Amino acid sequence: MPSEHIQWFPGHMAKTRRLISENLKNVHIIIEVLDARVPVSSRNPELRRLTGQKPTILLLNKASLADPQKSREFVKRYTDTHTVCILCDCVTGEGINQLPNAIRKVLHERVERYEEKGMSGRHLRAMVVGVPNVGKSTLINRMSGGVKAKTENRPGVTRNKQWVTTKLGLDLLDMPGVLWPKFEDQIVGENLALTGAIKDDILDIEHLGLILVRRLRALYPQELSARYKLTEADGWKDLSDLDLMTLIGKKRGCLIPGGIVDTERVANLLVDEFRAARIGKMTIDELPPLPEKKEPKSQEPETPSSPESEADHA
Repeated sequence: MPSEHIQWFPGHMAKTRRLISENLKNVHIIIEVLDARVPVSSRNPELRRLTGQKPTILLLNKASLADPQKSREFVKRYTDTHTVCILCDCVTGEGINQLPNAIRKVLHERVERYEEKGMSGRHLRAMVVGVPNVGKSTLINRMSGGVKAKTENRPGVTRNKQWVTTKLGLDLLDMPGVLWPKFEDQIVGENLALTGAIKDDILDIEHLGLILVRRLRALYPQELSARYKLTEADGWKDLSDLDLMTLIGKKRGCLIPGGIVDTERVANLLVDEFRAARIGKMTIDELPPLPEKKEPKSQEPETPSSPESEADHA
């Protein structure tokens, strides 16, 4: 099966980039929602350029579907003096209660100024951004206590900005999901397609199934073999991706008349079960490398300071 370069950047996403830039002055902080299964692939590099120095909180959403150990490692890696990272699940509500306090901590100087002016009840304003189908509207509905933002389990549902007021002292601006025009690393496009950030109807599902088989065999072989009852006798570790997908189809009875495996049906099965975490809780992005530490310059042995130089530093 020929390789396929995965890309998706419909016209409304260019509009979204303009909306983000135009509304940046109206908010105090950015909440970027990431998919915990692909915390690298779902982090839009364009957003960092568009939002500049605006304070940011990263939410690793869909935690209930992701590898818990890897999620904790990503939270540590993404948390620094400039960024707060929170692991959460907007469907179950896990971790969401950390968000209001985190926002106030990041914006403590502004909060203190409001209190000094007797405006302690004044709402803070946050812009919620992220790639499509990552859970932005679900987050807003969870925080507002009702269904105020339209949600569906598919990308491209929110097409216009939406302001939502919450009882938590926060006004949230829900932005449509936005990708970027070109994925420099094709693995990023593949991971976004596997997690549903790219519309399924523009993809070759059999190609996507082969990508998933390859990814899971490399990263989660035990979970893959357990779910589909792959044994040593099957020799599945040495099969090609297509032959492995065919084997899984035979074991699951995905056949058409004549006993031929329906590879399209198998691919749909694999992708659906991966997205629902039925194969296991998985994170298919690798941790980004740590920034290189610069070696300190070697220093010459110190010589006694002259009286004049000591006076200069006094």
